[in-house]
Amino acid sequence: MQDKAMRPEELTRLFVERSNAGDAAGVAALYEPDAAIAFPPGGQTVGRDAIQALWAQVLADRPRFEQEVPLPTLSSGDLALTSTPRKDGVGVRVQVARRQPDGSWLRVLDHPEIAPPEQ
Repeated sequence: MQDKAMRPEELTRLFVERSNAGDAAGVAALYEPDAAIAFPPGGQTVGRDAIQALWAQVLADRPRFEQEVPLPTLSSGDLALTSTPRKDGVGVRVQVARRQPDGSWLRVLDHPEIAPPEQ
């Protein structure tokens, strides 16, 4: 059985660990069944099954992900906004997570590639 995120900010760590292990099903398990991810760039993938299929494609090339230091989490009740500045210093990654009945957290919305507007 896989670890669950018992705090919203643990989702990022689990995402990196599972991605680096090539575990698309494990990555998808970090999302609610009807979650949406703004990926591929300019597009949107909706639903855990579609997210798993997307990550199976991405992980087929065996990319290596690094942990990024999260910014402070903003919480209100069972919702949390998490974010991390990208390691390359250009942009940020932002997610909305929801507390589940068992106390764990899953992603509802994920925008992994927000870049600053071009000037």
